[in-house]
Amino acid sequence: MDADTIIIGAGAAGLTAGMWIGRNHPTERTIILDGAKKLGAKILVAGGGRCNVTHDHVDPTAYAGSSRNAIKKVLRRFDVPQTTQWFRELGVHLKREDTGKLFPTTDSARTVLNALLRGVTDAGVEIRHPLRVTAVAKIDGGFRIFGDWGALTTQRLVLATGGRSIPKSGSDGHGYALAQSLGHSLTQRIFPALVPLTLPRDHFLCQLSGITLPAQLTVEAGSGKKLQSFTNSTLLTHFGLSGPAPLDISRYLIAAQFDDADTRLTANWLPDTTAEQFEQTLLDLGKTHPLTHLRDRLPTRLAETLIAQEEIEAKEMTRQQRKSLVELVTRYPLPITGNRGYNYAEVTAGGVPLSELNLKTLESRLCAGLYLCGEICDVDGQIGGYNFQWAWSSGFVVGSR
Repeated sequence: MDADTIIIGAGAAGLTAGMWIGRNHPTERTIILDGAKKLGAKILVAGGGRCNVTHDHVDPTAYAGSSRNAIKKVLRRFDVPQTTQWFRELGVHLKREDTGKLFPTTDSARTVLNALLRGVTDAGVEIRHPLRVTAVAKIDGGFRIFGDWGALTTQRLVLATGGRSIPKSGSDGHGYALAQSLGHSLTQRIFPALVPLTLPRDHFLCQLSGITLPAQLTVEAGSGKKLQSFTNSTLLTHFGLSGPAPLDISRYLIAAQFDDADTRLTANWLPDTTAEQFEQTLLDLGKTHPLTHLRDRLPTRLAETLIAQEEIEAKEMTRQQRKSLVELVTRYPLPITGNRGYNYAEVTAGGVPLSELNLKTLESRLCAGLYLCGEICDVDGQIGGYNFQWAWSSGFVVGSR
């Protein structure tokens, strides 16, 4: 064998797995293969170039995909305190922001990537790139890995190839084909998550590009049942919606639309106010124009545009105008046309089910000697460092076999 372990993918999960394998098995030969010319592209762009390493409170409720109990078993093996201590040992000190997000004190993702690369090298692990893996095969006693560069053999194989998000970084979905070639299945649906949402280009919200405000976004089934809701910062853009709330809700909207074409997304631009409360406020305004009130609660351009939609000119509204304004402000049905796709998605929903892995080691139940970690698994988290925590935790579990 050319190596005891070969890891395909030098992203967050792959580098973590490699480092811990090297530390725990110093006499073994471990090689990481990656097809990118420059490593760590997704790490470098994360958090606006600052890299949101994790969150100060991580639990399975922030994740979707496989069962939360299965996700919990992996996360608790390498939790947030262990993660922060590990980074501290690597020379990366973290700071907590008001949102609970943890960033490097340098505010530079490069600090995180350089520390991981140093840690891997110090653990005696070899990184070879750009070497794209085109196929893998099970052989007696291990695996053969193929590429245009030739072939390598190994006793153990780790797939840390990522999903399909940001394909220019190298995670173009080919890892799924590798997993399937070794006997694994994929979830019925694989789709972009944490992805900006699009509106008709001539929609009035697109004309308000650049406005940021807190909003409550809710996914509602065609029956009217509320399926999921997030309240957080929302950015109006020239194409539609971005920012924490739209990104978090996108996964649940897209998933629901597969089964119910009448699923819709509504916005409450006054997230601390119910429809009933806002209607009562309008009644209490008397002859005061509603724009006066909304300007105190919302960005002026948005307030003026919302009022303009109902063509409210007089100081006293008709009953129908009042009902329509309540709907527009507190339960506005957003005419979502789609999303910006994998090029802009921060993570992929779907993948290899955790039910096909031994949760103590993340070794395949279907192919002895094969391990999987990171985004290739059917696990996706919310905004806030949760997906990186899954990468660190799952990488650690693989590295602690």
